[in-house]
Amino acid sequence: WFVSEVSQMVECFSSFTLSSGKCGNLLGPVEKNSCCLNPSYGYKEADGDCRSCGRAAWSEWTPWGECSVSCTEGVSQRRRSCHGIGNCLDPDNLGKVQTKPCVKKACCPVEGGWSEWGNWQLCSVTCGDGVRKRRRTCSEPFPQCGGSCSGAEEEITPCSTEIICPTHGGWSSWGSWGPCPVTCFYEGHSPQKELRKRTCTNPPPSTVPRGNLCEGSDTESRPCSGLPFCPVDGNWGAWAGHTPCSVTCGVGQQTQRRICDSPKPAHGGKQCRGEEQQTGICVIPDNCPLNGIWTEWGEWSACKPPSTRNIRCRYREGKRRRERDCVDRKYNGDSCDGEIVQHGSCYDIEDCELNGVLSEWSLWSYCKPDCGPNSVQIREMKCVADLSSYNSQDPAIFAGDPRVKCDGLKEQTESRPCKNVPVCMDKVVMLCSELMFIHFY
Repeated sequence: WFVSEVSQMVECFSSFTLSSGKCGNLLGPVEKNSCCLNPSYGYKEADGDCRSCGRAAWSEWTPWGECSVSCTEGVSQRRRSCHGIGNCLDPDNLGKVQTKPCVKKACCPVEGGWSEWGNWQLCSVTCGDGVRKRRRTCSEPFPQCGGSCSGAEEEITPCSTEIICPTHGGWSSWGSWGPCPVTCFYEGHSPQKELRKRTCTNPPPSTVPRGNLCEGSDTESRPCSGLPFCPVDGNWGAWAGHTPCSVTCGVGQQTQRRICDSPKPAHGGKQCRGEEQQTGICVIPDNCPLNGIWTEWGEWSACKPPSTRNIRCRYREGKRRRERDCVDRKYNGDSCDGEIVQHGSCYDIEDCELNGVLSEWSLWSYCKPDCGPNSVQIREMKCVADLSSYNSQDPAIFAGDPRVKCDGLKEQTESRPCKNVPVCMDKVVMLCSELMFIHFY
């Protein structure tokens, strides 16, 4: 992980989250090689994307996305990303995107139709101007599958009783509080009073017909409150020494502190301006521990009898073993947990003549390709060895390749199209380019 020559400057972060691909806790600018002395760190280059200092690893699959259509059958997709140094292994060829059919709603909404308007209601007031209403129902026909009718269910029109209503007086909003006679409040003194007023003008009472006057007083008073003691502004003391570096390897941080005590702020005085703490980068030029990881299990050894008795093509169990290695452990990192050797039982069916049977239908595959109109799913029914006479039918326990008699058995493959699959982005880009070329010329 450590490279001696000078590398490019990057923004270094002390954490990288594999599930989100995001960096956390910015340490500051440093050389890329120095940042990646710790494989759990992350960094950003000029493009702004966060990258991991660790070995290449897949993120978890995202949750399945929304169905591509809101009704009838569509497809849902989920994704994963490869983060770290190098390329992620993909022995099962799962890729970065998986696509499956989905049905959010079995049918699509169908709009209904309005009935005829009902009769107009009475006017809403007994004097002055009001409104009257009439209604209709969404029932000719009724909507289907969550549909509705377009337009308003209710219609409103103005109406007049031709009778004048009296207007009762209403208070305006209170005015602003008047100023207090002092700007600093001294202990032991009785507080002065501040006043505010309002008027009976919102609205004023009518004279014909006569409206009621406003109830209550037009003046309000209160003691002056919230006045500060005369202020003393604060000032910073001297910076204290640096703290030790936060890490024992790679890039960390160290801080200095100061206290707002020369003097302290008092009686509403201003706090000290600026930061109480400042942080700087420190580099410990030692590689951080790199824990070992297991390789994949090796091939099983030959299935051997536990005694001198022959077990090939018999119903007797044998024994076999396989091994794996703990690799990439560096700089006093932890060794791998678990065993280096695995022992297992087995049946030796190498070159044995066995009757064949048709397997059950396999599960439907994921939609392939992941975009475009030709995406399909497949499932298969294959001829496999009949292992029902053995104590275990787990395929993993059988060693060797038997000669399977499949006469008269017909293997089958079925496929079905995937619906509403997203359009391939490369085709969308090509179409946009063609439209821009036609528009230009």
